[in-house]
Amino acid sequence: MAMRRILFACRTQHVSGLHSALKEQGVSVVLAEDMSSVAKTLAARQVALAVCEVGLPGLAAAEVVAAAVEHEVPVVVVAERGSADEVRQYLGLGARDYWLLPLLAEKLLAALPDSEPSPTGVAAGKASGAPVVVGSHPAMGRILALARQVARSKATVLVSGESGTGKEVLARYIHAHSGRQGPFVAVNCAALPEHLLESELFGHEKGAFTGAIARKLGKFELASGGTLLLDEISEMDLALQAKLLRALQEGEIDRVGGTESVAVDTRVIATTNRNLEEAVAQGQFRQDLFYRLNVIPLRLPPLRERGADVLELAHFFVRRFAGSYGYPATRLSAEAENWLRSHQWPGNVRELQNLMERAVLLAAGGVIGMAHFLLDGAAMEDVPAMEEAPGESLQTAPSGGVGDESEIISLEEMERRLILKSLRSTGGNRTKASELLGISVRTLRNKLNEYRLQGIAVP
Repeated sequence: MAMRRILFACRTQHVSGLHSALKEQGVSVVLAEDMSSVAKTLAARQVALAVCEVGLPGLAAAEVVAAAVEHEVPVVVVAERGSADEVRQYLGLGARDYWLLPLLAEKLLAALPDSEPSPTGVAAGKASGAPVVVGSHPAMGRILALARQVARSKATVLVSGESGTGKEVLARYIHAHSGRQGPFVAVNCAALPEHLLESELFGHEKGAFTGAIARKLGKFELASGGTLLLDEISEMDLALQAKLLRALQEGEIDRVGGTESVAVDTRVIATTNRNLEEAVAQGQFRQDLFYRLNVIPLRLPPLRERGADVLELAHFFVRRFAGSYGYPATRLSAEAENWLRSHQWPGNVRELQNLMERAVLLAAGGVIGMAHFLLDGAAMEDVPAMEEAPGESLQTAPSGGVGDESEIISLEEMERRLILKSLRSTGGNRTKASELLGISVRTLRNKLNEYRLQGIAVP
């Protein structure tokens, strides 16, 4: 589970009504009033998503976006009245999305990432979105060559593959090589209910339904001149599929409640982790839409079929996270590399990324071994002891420093060091630390309460 905290650089009235709905879903709110607060919160890596409002006095949205991109936190820009030029400006700076007010709890929850964005065979650049290839397996080489070949056309592309194989990143790769000057806009078709998804895609007119207090441009319009990614297209309702088919065939859309069609120049890329042909046979997906989407089919292979790419990606992630957390260059032990080669990777590259982040944090600059993976059945006391931060008061044997072979410490002491180190590495975030340790948040909380009773400072 990812961190469940959102940073808002918005006027209070836009956020106050969201507290209860977000709290029910386990999401907490951080409200920043100036750039100093924004920078401090982002630097502490304590939020999973940032939301900033255009036009706030003394708080430039462009600066918030730049800070969020620098700290690799996804950021959404919101405005009272939007324009296509403004969309291009902020998405070009690195914002993940651009919305019109008012804010909706459902959209915020859908925007929360499941995990950190990652290269899954390709790695997205920070601001430009231009990807670079990670991995040299022939299957990936063929896919990327075909992607580059068709990128400059307007043909619809259907990217399929298991969850975690990098479908969205491949879509960004195609957009980066397309030469299209418009933005890359992504919509998760599984994250929103039908009535919200229709408005999100096609927009609506003022008064189209309760709560429609102003005209809203849909993603098709906002992505005009660029690329629209329809993620998890198989989860779209059949009725909405018919409206999507018309938009693809005619190059125009109808806003909800509108009376006139709006022409759009939007290149569509769809992704799915299901077999759409089977969904068609079962009556769960329109056959005519499938043919319209499947002009250029690209199937990403699972990580277990990519051979040496596993280690290439693992080393990439080790370098990335070591740099991100301020650790010196580290390496994988031979035992760890052998295990990585033999693992089946049901979660694909997303699983590999999370495993490498945990290992980098627990190894703390040392050689990464099997114990740092915290695999099923591994106990925290199996992880080698780590050096404490300066000034930290821990009870140790008097005859040597941490890591000295002459020092003998209890398993309880070793566990405590690991927990405190993990908390420091994650900026005090309990949820993230518990994930890295492989324990529940409740167990971690109980341990921390024990330490406080013992008079030990807890991050």
